[in-house]
Amino acid sequence: MNAGKRIRQLQRYRTIASAFARNGLGYVYQEMGLTQKLQFFRSDNEKEMQGKSVGERIRLLLEELGPTFVKLGQIASTRPDLIPPSILSELEHLQDHVPPFSYREASGIIEQELGLPVEDLFLQFSEAPLAAASIGQVHHAVLMDGTAVAVKVQRPHIQTLIETDLDILTDWARLAEHRLEWARNYRLRDIVDELGQALRAELDYTREARNAERFGSQSARLKHVRIPEVYWDYSTSRVLTMSYVEGIKLSDQEQLDRAGLDRRLLAELFATTILHQILVEGLFHGDPHPGNVLAQQDGGLVLLDFGMVGRLTPAMKKNFSSFVIALRNQSTKGVIRAISNMGVVPEDVDDELLYADVDQLREKYYKVPLDQISMGEAVHDLFTVALRHRIRIPSELTLLGKALLTMEGVVTALDPAFSVFDVAEPFGKKLLLERLNPVQMLKKWLEDLPDYIDLLREVPLGVKQLTSLMRKGKVSVEITVPQLDALMKKMDRISNRLSFSIVLLSLSIVLVGLIVGSALSHSDTLLWRIPVIEIGSVIAIFLFFWLIFSIFRSGRF
Repeated sequence: MNAGKRIRQLQRYRTIASAFARNGLGYVYQEMGLTQKLQFFRSDNEKEMQGKSVGERIRLLLEELGPTFVKLGQIASTRPDLIPPSILSELEHLQDHVPPFSYREASGIIEQELGLPVEDLFLQFSEAPLAAASIGQVHHAVLMDGTAVAVKVQRPHIQTLIETDLDILTDWARLAEHRLEWARNYRLRDIVDELGQALRAELDYTREARNAERFGSQSARLKHVRIPEVYWDYSTSRVLTMSYVEGIKLSDQEQLDRAGLDRRLLAELFATTILHQILVEGLFHGDPHPGNVLAQQDGGLVLLDFGMVGRLTPAMKKNFSSFVIALRNQSTKGVIRAISNMGVVPEDVDDELLYADVDQLREKYYKVPLDQISMGEAVHDLFTVALRHRIRIPSELTLLGKALLTMEGVVTALDPAFSVFDVAEPFGKKLLLERLNPVQMLKKWLEDLPDYIDLLREVPLGVKQLTSLMRKGKVSVEITVPQLDALMKKMDRISNRLSFSIVLLSLSIVLVGLIVGSALSHSDTLLWRIPVIEIGSVIAIFLFFWLIFSIFRSGRF
C-alpha cells in the first residue's frame, strides 16, 4: 500500500470513528478491539442518541458518512435475508443529503471524459442540476441538432472515496470474523464483497447504458413502456447522456389526477411491466420506486435509472415459481425444497425448527383468496425464515424480493384496492404450463444430454480405477448409521422371537412324529433296547427350555 493511500485510510478511519461515537455506536469499535489502534472519540451528541433505536442510529450514521455508506445502506436494504427487520425498515428510509457539486467541476469532468469543452458539445447546458444524488447529478442539455437530453455526471473523486471506504469495510469484516461469532456465522466478508461489487457496478455508467438498451429491447414487446435512448457519442464510464423525457412521477397523485390519468390503469400497467420483466424476460428493474417511473399524458410509462438491475437465470425462475406453487399447494416439503434450491442452507440447520417455521408460513396462506394476499408480505415472510435459519439467498433473488415489495407499495399507493396477484396469477399459470410443456422438457433433456454422455464415458474409467484400488487394499468403507444400537437391539429381538418360533415348531414336529410312529406300530419304539421317544422328548424339552431361558435372560425378547 502506497503512502498516499495509507494516509487517506487513516484520515477516513478518524472520521468514521468520530461518527460512530456521535451516533451512539462507539461500542462497536470496542467489541472489535479498534480502540487500541485508534484514538476513541466521545461526543455530547451521544446522550441524545440514547432514546433512539439501533436501526435509527445506523441510518443516521450512514447518512453522516456520505455517499459510499448511504449507497451501501440502500443496497443492504435489498437483503432481508441478512439484515434484521428493525434495521431494514430504517435503511429503507435512507436519504441522500448530498449537496450538488459546482458547474465548474461538472464541466471539467465532461471535458475530461469527452475531450471537448461543454460549449462545443452542447447547444445548451443547464448549470443548475435537475437532481443530485450520492454518486452523481443530472443536468438538462440540448445537443447541436436540437435534441433534448439528460446528462448524468459522476461526482468528482467519488471513486477514490468509495475504494477507500470499501478497503476499510473489508478490514473491519476480517477483524469482526476473527473476534465475533455472529460475523463468522453470516460470513461478513462475503457480504461486504457482494455489496462492494454492486456499488462498483453502479459507478460504471457504461454498464448502466447497456442495461438501458436491453430494457429498450424489452419495451418493444410492451407497447405501453418507453425507455430513454442512449447517446453513446456523449457517454463514458463517468458521463451518461440519454434522451430527455418529460412525465409525471407516480408518487405525485395530485398531478396525475389533474392530468386526467386513471390511477388504477397505471397501477395495472406498472405491475404488469415489472412482473413481465421478472417472470418472462429474467431481467428486471432493481429499484422501481416512484421517482424512477414517469407517467405520460397518453397513459404510457417511462422507466429511468438502470444502475441497479436484477437478472434471473432459468434455474432461479424455476426455483422461485416452485416456491410459489408449493406455498399455494400447501406443501411443506415443496417449500423447503424450493428454499434449499434457492439458497445455501447451513449444515447445522435445525431441521425440526425449519419444518415448524415453514408449516407456520404455509398455514398463514391456507385457503386465503389471492386478492387478500400481499405478495410483498409473502416474500418478506420467506426472507424472515431464511434469516432465522441463516440461509443465504442469492443476491439476485433478494433484489427480486425488494423489487416486488417496492412495486406493490407503488400500486397500493395508486389504488389501495388493487391486488398484485390478480396480475401475477396469469404469469404463474404460464410458467407452470411452460414447465409441463413436452417441447420444453425435451429441449431441456437435449441440453443436458451431452453431460449425461460425458458421465457415461467416465463410468468405465471410474470402475477401473476403483477396482485397481480395491486390489491394492487402498479402499476403506466407513458406514455410519444413526441409532445403530437401537437398531441392533430390535434385530436381536426379531431373531430371538424367530428362533423361539422355529424351535417350538421343530419340537412339536419331532414329538408328533415319534408319537404317531409309535401309535401306528402298536409297540414301544426301541433302538438297541433304548427308549428313543422318551429320551428324545426329554432332550428336546430340555433344549427348548434352555433356549427360552437364554432369550429371556438377554432381555431382548
